[in-house]
Amino acid sequence: MADPVKEGRKLSRGFSGLALLGALLVVAGLVGLVYTGVATLTSMILFGWLLLIGGLVGLLHAIQSRGTSYFWLGVVVAALNIAAGVVVIRHPHGTAEALTMFAALLFLTGGVFRLVGSVVVRGPQFGWTLLQGAFGLLLGLLVLFDWPHSSLYVLGCFFSLALLFDGLGLIAIGVGGRRIVSMVSDQMAPAGGAARGEQVQPPGDEQKRSDI
Repeated sequence: MADPVKEGRKLSRGFSGLALLGALLVVAGLVGLVYTGVATLTSMILFGWLLLIGGLVGLLHAIQSRGTSYFWLGVVVAALNIAAGVVVIRHPHGTAEALTMFAALLFLTGGVFRLVGSVVVRGPQFGWTLLQGAFGLLLGLLVLFDWPHSSLYVLGCFFSLALLFDGLGLIAIGVGGRRIVSMVSDQMAPAGGAARGEQVQPPGDEQKRSDI
């Protein structure tokens, strides 16, 4: 039978590792918010390498499945991923400008649809939907009016915020997990001792022996 104390220690170390990883992500996110240009360039290079590696893996899978009806489709998709990865790695600034323009247009269209939908439908969440639409429209206009200079900080800011919130989530999971494991281990420790045949002396017996 597994020792609950040892198992609890293993789980505690695992949750401590999650908390440490979360702290590193938080630090990286804070640094990225300060140096948004570097964060943008870093995110583009990582994006390019992910496309490249994903394309190579897809190409290997396509080669392994040759002779099937999906072979050429897999080859075409893998080739497109590899080509896109090479382009992003070689031209990160141009890719950042294109993605920033796409993000601005996405904010604009999303904001317009939310504004129109909230006015037409007038549902129970009318005020909240109207506020979301106005915020998306304003954000899209700000990014678009400052383009292409906005490409130096918009993507890096989003990337850093994602790291920051992911890190905070991992820290919360790690700290909460350690507390739960500690509580469960404390409750299971006496039961585990009894299961191994350890006899727990009641305090009344010890008092009787001392009186004798």
